[in-house]
Amino acid sequence: MHLSRLVLNPRNRQVRAELACPYEMHRTISRAFGHDLSDERILYRVDEDRRTGVPTVLVQSQTKPDWSALPGDGYLLEPAASKPIDPGFSEGELLSFRLRANPVRRDNDTGKRLGLLQEAEQREWLDRKGERNGFRVVRCHVIPEGLRKFEKRRSGSQRNITLLSVRFEGLLQVTDPDALLGAMTDGIGPAKAFGFGLLSLARV
Repeated sequence: MHLSRLVLNPRNRQVRAELACPYEMHRTISRAFGHDLSDERILYRVDEDRRTGVPTVLVQSQTKPDWSALPGDGYLLEPAASKPIDPGFSEGELLSFRLRANPVRRDNDTGKRLGLLQEAEQREWLDRKGERNGFRVVRCHVIPEGLRKFEKRRSGSQRNITLLSVRFEGLLQVTDPDALLGAMTDGIGPAKAFGFGLLSLARV
């Protein structure tokens, strides 16, 4: 597994367009992994530096990326950084975490995904994900980020997309190391191609 850090240039026209349309950013990131992505799981998250406002993208992948495939002309402010990671967890271990997620539920009548708007519902959603994915939430700060609206254009068609964005930060305890590794590898929740689902973990 590899973790990369891309410091984007907020003055760059393509960067601004991709920040407004995360699906296009996913397509740009995917260039670093060649044409066959069938065995690749790419997760990414855009974090903004609180002091400077500069956007930084964390990218997690199964294989080593080739970031020379990114656009030139000032797309990045500094060279891309990438390193291999080999996470291993122990039952009972405490880890700090960060997750940008799209917490939803299925409508029983239509089958559509509906955003969970109340903080209590969002916490319950995260607790359920933890039960299934090998962790227990010990402490959590829920940070609402509102609705993200954008257009997805592909093969001549256009689709309007609205996604609820919530950032979770806090402390978790490992209950099943293998399940947690699977959740870290595959991501948590829907909308992974739009910058959701990357679970960042660090030892306390």
